[in-house]
Amino acid sequence: MVNMHYDDYIWDLGGTLLDNYELSTQAFIKALEHFGLSASHDEVYHYLKQSTAAAIAHFAPKENNFLQVYKADEAKRLEHPILFSGAKEVLAKIVASGGRNFLVSHRDKQVLSLLEKTGISGYFTEVVTSESGFARKPDPESMLYLKEKYHITNGIVIGDRKIDCQAGEAAGFATLLVDGKKSLMEIVK
Repeated sequence: MVNMHYDDYIWDLGGTLLDNYELSTQAFIKALEHFGLSASHDEVYHYLKQSTAAAIAHFAPKENNFLQVYKADEAKRLEHPILFSGAKEVLAKIVASGGRNFLVSHRDKQVLSLLEKTGISGYFTEVVTSESGFARKPDPESMLYLKEKYHITNGIVIGDRKIDCQAGEAAGFATLLVDGKKSLMEIVK
């Protein structure tokens, strides 16, 4: 549990605020079927938590168009994004207490649409996407950019993968690894 004694919160989106791994797993399994392949739900979920590239390398390394087929189906499913329990409330509580929220995502500008659809876009001071041009996490480049631009001295990075924490630690922030099993309101108080 993290007491809200931080001024600034740098969030990951997928698997942290947005419950996208289930939708992504369904899309990945459907794409496998398209190519005449199959895998168990849990195995696909596990590999997607590592990265899309890891999942493709493991399940469909010889299918040249796999990523396109998968991403097209995933985008359709993400038209109805689902937040983890407590996500909106914790973001609102941070802002109400004078804190700031930031988002760092590997996704492209689709992130902005996801934030709008879930009603949380107004809680972020800045959103960094893949189109911002920074190196991917675990490289701390995007975190250091936020730290310098906003003079962050008392911040925490919250994510669902080790790379989120590695990037945050390398930028000098406290970190919190979440697993989606508890409400964010139970974790960040």
